[in-house]
Amino acid sequence: MSRIRQFQVTFDCAEPERLARFWCEVLGYVVAPPREGFAAWSDFQNSLPPEERDAWCACVDPSGVGPRLYFQRVPEGKAAKNRLHLDVRVGTGLVGEERLAALDAERARLVPLGAVHVRTLYDGSDACIPMLDIEGNEFCLD
Repeated sequence: MSRIRQFQVTFDCAEPERLARFWCEVLGYVVAPPREGFAAWSDFQNSLPPEERDAWCACVDPSGVGPRLYFQRVPEGKAAKNRLHLDVRVGTGLVGEERLAALDAERARLVPLGAVHVRTLYDGSDACIPMLDIEGNEFCLD
């Protein structure tokens, strides 16, 4: 029996490249290299029929450790709460006020990129900051 060792996370969205670039900034990822035989993504996009251009984009962890993120254009908008969301691990190993300060600093970095701060949850020892990305997808700073 084979074991699955890699996976990608797929986002349905309105603007794949814009959302991919947002997540590149959040996670330190990079846009995936263009398809083989193309020097740049624009060359690949121009090779497609007009209705297929800009239909998807992907980003990858440059260290090769994290999962690939894939963004695909869909006609419908987001209608309900995500059943799955990303937890962006920021304050790993920190507790209390130090953890809250680390999460708050990351929140302050992401808001100018278009992220929306939903609320800050803090019970005196543990903290979490639920947020929305630029298309309204929930994620947490954890």
